[in-house]
Amino acid sequence: MKYDPKRHRLPPFTQNGILLVNKPKGWTSHDVVGFFRARFNAVKVGHCGTLDPAATGLLVVVFGKFTKFSQKFSGEDKVYEGTALLGTRTDSQDMDGTVLSTTDTSHLTVEQVREAFRKFQGDIMQTPPMVSAVKHNGERLYDLARKGVEVQREPKPITIHSITFKKFDLPYVDFEVACSKGTYIRTLCADVGDVLGCGAALYRLNRLRSGDFELKDAVDIETVKTWEQEELKAAINDFLFNKLSKMPKFAF
Repeated sequence: MKYDPKRHRLPPFTQNGILLVNKPKGWTSHDVVGFFRARFNAVKVGHCGTLDPAATGLLVVVFGKFTKFSQKFSGEDKVYEGTALLGTRTDSQDMDGTVLSTTDTSHLTVEQVREAFRKFQGDIMQTPPMVSAVKHNGERLYDLARKGVEVQREPKPITIHSITFKKFDLPYVDFEVACSKGTYIRTLCADVGDVLGCGAALYRLNRLRSGDFELKDAVDIETVKTWEQEELKAAINDFLFNKLSKMPKFAF
């Protein structure tokens, strides 16, 4: 019998393990966690590494005793693919914000764009955007931003390991970035736009990898919506014994 939330109450879901989820656009990372709580009555569930609502891709979801590894998994290096829109500045540094200005980019060359991106490879200091979860005097920056308040932010050390260009169709630039935890790809785009003098915003973002976890092993939310508790348990066990156990860091 299919679960009807109006008629049934599922027993607590207490499985321990990991599920890799392909987060859809429009969902917050917290939405994904809330979905597993509500749909499967998961007692302990969390995620490792927040994705913005507009971003898609790999979200590591942990259950039961594996929630204690949330901080460790969140701290791993990441790989993203994305698209920068040159010539557009927004107050959020991506397309969810209000457009502040637009500038002609017809004078830009591919080599100029490449060189601007290259300036940010390596160990750098990056200033978190106002629309972020960083705290200022105990309050999230995005909460302050909603109130129209902007505060001084301390730059933080990050590492951009590599930037690979996939396609130039100016003013759009498709790229892939390997980076350390805490890197804001939309801030990278905005900073590149400042170097070029035209501004830029993140147009699209998709996370491909987080540590040893890869998007190719993730399941879509639409598929999970068709599962019952036993199918979720089977998927978690399958990943635990057929994927995680074979990774050098986690071999058992």
